[in-house]
Amino acid sequence: MLDNVRQLRGDREWPWVGFDNYAQVLGDPFFRTVLRNTVLFATANVVLAMILGTLVGLLLNRLGKRMAAFVASCVLLAWATPALTGTIVWKWIFDDTSGLVTWLFNVLPDGLSQAVFRRSDWTGYGWFNSPLLFFSILTLVVVWQSFPFVAVSVLAGLKSVPGELHEAARVDGAGPWKVFWKITFPLLRPVFGILVVLSTIWDFKVFTQQFVLAGGTQDRPTFMLAIYSYAEAFSPPPKYGIGAAIAVLLTLILLLVTGLYVRMVLNQEEYA
Repeated sequence: MLDNVRQLRGDREWPWVGFDNYAQVLGDPFFRTVLRNTVLFATANVVLAMILGTLVGLLLNRLGKRMAAFVASCVLLAWATPALTGTIVWKWIFDDTSGLVTWLFNVLPDGLSQAVFRRSDWTGYGWFNSPLLFFSILTLVVVWQSFPFVAVSVLAGLKSVPGELHEAARVDGAGPWKVFWKITFPLLRPVFGILVVLSTIWDFKVFTQQFVLAGGTQDRPTFMLAIYSYAEAFSPPPKYGIGAAIAVLLTLILLLVTGLYVRMVLNQEEYA
């Protein structure tokens, strides 16, 4: 531990290990588990945020000016709330003694609660103890904070679509679903592409929400790459080289995602 402190202060040189840290990380079965958790979590969150944000954007586009401004203001409150503050609120909502969710389940009729959930008293129930429940709550928190940006971006894109195209499609007998996929989506494809890339980057590096909900770095079965890097680097005994290697791998993955999107855009421009 003292050697690590000296190295951080610059009093002692760091030993050169080449690619040993990367080999150790990539050869660790737990890293593959963490990578799987990250990919599945990011995929689910991107899909849910895009669907919910698109639906809200379409709704805002159809509302009147005053109602749209009111709804947009309410929606943007979630996006404007700092991640730390919002996560603390959600953690209280799922508190096992005084949380809102625990109270709601406790007021259910005992017969109904017992028949459906096989439990009538929810006080003390660990909402964050199960990996599936933990990831479900974490997804709820992240999507709640991210979908407003998608909604506002989609709304901005919809304002640029000529209304005559939608009107002509409706005259031809096209329903809302067909209008969206045949007219709206193709015209807003660049917007959706950017939103998918940005959402993927944000969801791959989720840290604050997970750290707060899990209460630190003790819940290893729910680790994702960002918190895994932090835990390896700063949990005793600290392994700064391993933590840095994981962070670099995460950066490379995000660069790959961005590169694939840029290539896709360039191909579209080439064939346009």
